[in-house]
Amino acid sequence: MIFTPDELLGHYPRAEHPTLRANFIASADGAVSVDGLSAGLQGPGDKEIFDHLRMTCDALVVAAGTVRAERYDALRLTGSARTWRIANGLSPYPLMVVVSGSLDLDPEQLIFSDAPIRPIVLTHRAAPADAPIREVAEVIALGEDEVDLAAGVRLLHDRGATRVLCEGGPGLLGAMIAADLIDELCLTVAPLLVGGSAGRIAHGPPAPPRRMSLRHALTHEDMLFLRYARSEPAW
Repeated sequence: MIFTPDELLGHYPRAEHPTLRANFIASADGAVSVDGLSAGLQGPGDKEIFDHLRMTCDALVVAAGTVRAERYDALRLTGSARTWRIANGLSPYPLMVVVSGSLDLDPEQLIFSDAPIRPIVLTHRAAPADAPIREVAEVIALGEDEVDLAAGVRLLHDRGATRVLCEGGPGLLGAMIAADLIDELCLTVAPLLVGGSAGRIAHGPPAPPRRMSLRHALTHEDMLFLRYARSEPAW
């Protein structure tokens, strides 16, 4: 382990105000995946930070495509992580939130079938009314023909989930940037040149550039861990 739990908390604190934090990994030449998956980019220290960010959030938001491609399991934490959360006045597990316009999700996937807390699926009002995922998740329609992400964040806040973590994918991050929702970006840079046709960590509608402040740059065995934040929250 590259950092102790206390060091990780110092580098990646739980914010004192409502925060939407994104956590992504990319290669040195900007690729978001190797052979279509982020696993090919992972290296020493990445998992410790990944797990820490999950431990300190109230809700984890992921796009349906990422859930399918990365084969997400249930959002279960280690015993020590649950102990930390309870000691800090949090529920034992964060809330799992999936964004899906089509509701093309497998109810048997462990993220749903083994969930310690019933997940939420954010969709829009034109989504299929008979999708099987409605049996295992709370499906909430926000927006007419596309998901209203800002409304989704407000809904999570109303339910007490004010420290939100986004893990992907690029389309979701791009949409959140366009909606001016991102307060922090935690970016791991892997020491790889990937080339090919791999995409970048965000894509979506055009949006004005947002100035971010570099809070730290950490290294371990050629891995680079960056944390950017803006001085004022988006909401």
